Amino acid sequence: MTFILTTALERSANRNLPAPFSTAATTALEHLREGCFQRSLCLIVAATSVASGLEVGYEHYKGSYSNPVMYTPVMLSGALACAGLSGAFNRLAARTVLRWVSIVTLADGIVGFFFHVRGVARKPGGWSLPVTNIVMGPPIFAPLLFGTSAYLGLMASYLRREEDLHDVRGLLASWHEGGNSDWRSDLRYGRFQKHLSALTVLWAFFSGFEALYSHYKTNFRYKAQWTPVLLTPLLMASGLGAVKSRRIANTVLPAVSALALADGAVGFFYHARGIVRRPGGVKKPLYNILYGPPIFAPLLFAACGFLGIMASLLRRERK
Repeated sequence: MTFILTTALERSANRNLPAPFSTAATTALEHLREGCFQRSLCLIVAATSVASGLEVGYEHYKGSYSNPVMYTPVMLSGALACAGLSGAFNRLAARTVLRWVSIVTLADGIVGFFFHVRGVARKPGGWSLPVTNIVMGPPIFAPLLFGTSAYLGLMASYLRREEDLHDVRGLLASWHEGGNSDWRSDLRYGRFQKHLSALTVLWAFFSGFEALYSHYKTNFRYKAQWTPVLLTPLLMASGLGAVKSRRIANTVLPAVSALALADGAVGFFYHARGIVRRPGGVKKPLYNILYGPPIFAPLLFAACGFLGIMASLLRRERK
């Protein structure tokens, strides 16, 4: 019999936790498994878009906003945060406003990726000096990582609300769909494990590559700087395995994803400490945040771990 993570977690919660906590844990797991966590994901979208907006805001400030298009991700991150909050409180806003703001933000990330690639090509030597110009040029995959919260927002717009978990009409609709479900109904009923596992692979590559050349700039001064670089191929391999195997999705993927999530949290601590240790420390917060280690960058790597853990708790697609 195939090991199912959510089932094992529910059994463990019922055995080891007091009644109020075990009930809360099993209900939360059921919400995830059935795709009824729209409100929660909307709040996560709002929080992550604020963090990514602050990150891109001060990175573009270093570039003096030399191109007007550099303002777009800053404005869109604010719009996405507002859309996420409105989606948490209003079902219609989640299905309309959040969905379209997320689509526009994803498109902006793709456009930003083009501008960053062009920025690398325009440096002296262009692509004939790929390592030097990628390391010293604009962070090439940063615009795509900016789209993480937007992609989560797009997914949230198709999910069901927490209160729909035991809705009879929803259960009848799920039964009526039978084997003819499409990707929209898969999202709506929590059947997108393979999709989210593949997305974890892609985002892990982007984030790991960013960590590699960002830490390369400082010659890997601290041994801890190797951890995201070493965890990236492990996370990618487990994500690829999860696409092919339910067992890997329920065992290896959550374990490696938890390590990535913890590593991102530790990295955030190290980056914050690096800012505090700069001349002036907390007395010059804006200057040291601007020119110190990118404070929110490790959280982007942690987001890859979050995606992997979420994937391990979902059901698999029917096709």
